[in-house]
Amino acid sequence: MKKYIAFIIALTLFSSTGLLAQNRNLKQVMELKMPKTVDDDMPGTRGAGVCWNPLTKKYYAAFCGNMGYPMAVFDVAGKRLSDDDLTTMQDIRGIWYNTTANRIMANTYSNLGWISYDLDPKGMPKDFKTKYEGMNQPTEQCVGSYDNKLKQVFFLKGSRVIRYSEGSAKANPVAVDSVQIHWGRKKVDGAGEDEDAEVSNEDYNYTNVIATNIPGSEIAVLNTNLYQVELYNIKDGFLRQTLKLPETAKAEPSFNFAYSNGIWWLFDMERRTWVGCK
Repeated sequence: MKKYIAFIIALTLFSSTGLLAQNRNLKQVMELKMPKTVDDDMPGTRGAGVCWNPLTKKYYAAFCGNMGYPMAVFDVAGKRLSDDDLTTMQDIRGIWYNTTANRIMANTYSNLGWISYDLDPKGMPKDFKTKYEGMNQPTEQCVGSYDNKLKQVFFLKGSRVIRYSEGSAKANPVAVDSVQIHWGRKKVDGAGEDEDAEVSNEDYNYTNVIATNIPGSEIAVLNTNLYQVELYNIKDGFLRQTLKLPETAKAEPSFNFAYSNGIWWLFDMERRTWVGCK
């Protein structure tokens, strides 16, 4: 009887692992059309990210590259609520909702620090404060992604995901842990012979990593060659699941990739639109 129970447990674990490692196809569920056109002043080109605020029940989407580039606020259905002249106010890279502070935050280019946005009664960004000054990230162009369980911000440098503390009133964020990504390899495959933690993989978006908050698949990256999102385990860096993108989505080698409110977001630079897939 004990052997039978052990066999059933082992079979269940094997089946669960197998299911987790299989592909799943994503479908487009909504779009967020950003304001301005390429003919306007300071229109922006590359998407910094999409952030969902559970308090205001709104999406906040932004461009990266300049403090004068557009930012936009959308309702849950994707209708834009903000004016055309709303900007990021700082040269941001990643944007997220901090569940500890209940505020929208962003990391910026290089040593400009991390900022938090002040919202008006309607949930529109009206100003920002520099929360942590200086270089609180591995590289100048890193795009931060917040893990609300670990209370950490993930960054991608080469083939390593480096996790930073969220900071406090007395201390700036610091690197607390890291894991090497074994690109496209499952645990059963083992590490590749020529892996180099300091070198990016040319088949993947090299600026963005996603903190998914999904147990066992806490890290997501964008494979621009196979046109899929790949989920990795935070402890060993091996592949756990792949999500195939629909034809309507774009897969860019830098920026333009986000995850919020259970939706994967990819920015179509030509249409200036965030395409949401689930």
